[in-house]
Amino acid sequence: MARVAFIGLGNMGGGMAANLAKAGHDVHAFDLSQDALAAAKKAGCLPCDSAAEAVKGAEAVITMLPAGKHVEAVYTDSVFDNVDGGAILIDCSTIDVETARRVSDAASAKGLTAVDAPVSGGIAAANAGSLTFMVGGSKAGFERAEPFLSKMGKAVIHAGGAGAGQAAKACNNMLLGATMVATCEAFLLAKKLGLDPQKFFDIASVSSGQSWSMTSYCPVPGVGPETPADRDYAPGFATALMLKDLGLAMAAAENAGAQVPMGARAQELYEQFAEAGNGGKDFSGIIKMLDGKE
Repeated sequence: MARVAFIGLGNMGGGMAANLAKAGHDVHAFDLSQDALAAAKKAGCLPCDSAAEAVKGAEAVITMLPAGKHVEAVYTDSVFDNVDGGAILIDCSTIDVETARRVSDAASAKGLTAVDAPVSGGIAAANAGSLTFMVGGSKAGFERAEPFLSKMGKAVIHAGGAGAGQAAKACNNMLLGATMVATCEAFLLAKKLGLDPQKFFDIASVSSGQSWSMTSYCPVPGVGPETPADRDYAPGFATALMLKDLGLAMAAAENAGAQVPMGARAQELYEQFAEAGNGGKDFSGIIKMLDGKE
């Protein structure tokens, strides 16, 4: 198996690194959090004192970081000058398209191959190794990254050239944010019209109103499969993270000249929900605000 550097061991990265170690890879891990490093060590990874130390000798470098500025800084300050020339660079962070393309271009200028590979699926999928990866980069880069990504996910899809993975993630999560709001509205209207929530679920989940927000992530407690709604909206996927993704989608839409009124309205509603102190709640908890209970 391969030596892998993993940088960024937060809620998502910790589970992803653990799955690589479970698959037999020699994972050298770094994070600013000592608690995260301790958890990674327990999962079979080798903690490192710096990102630069982690990437030395690595055949693959995987980053999972909060924002584009962190990704660019780590690659510029620690990765490019310390990694072996034959390593594949895989950024799984969710960042803006422009930064992803700059990192890819900077890697190419140094004779390195980089791909952007943001994920869908949340913390549970990261821990279970059932994420979906949307990969942007060359075909050759995708083929080199896929064996590593497949150990952390159920689906690895080549979206196109550099930045295409981030573009796909922005569009996907804008759709998710908008459909969750619509799903919450539909359940609340059904309730006011006297429909039992479970009966409405049984009907809508096999009818034209069906969506992932309905059948896999139902915002109503006790209806459908277990979701954060059954845990008082503990994330899950925090509202603050949904807002981050909607912000990236809105910026991408502005740059592309695209009209996204539903996405923009979803962003406004989630901003209102977060400003009421719910940034740490699961994004599906917005149903409580729409119901006048937040």
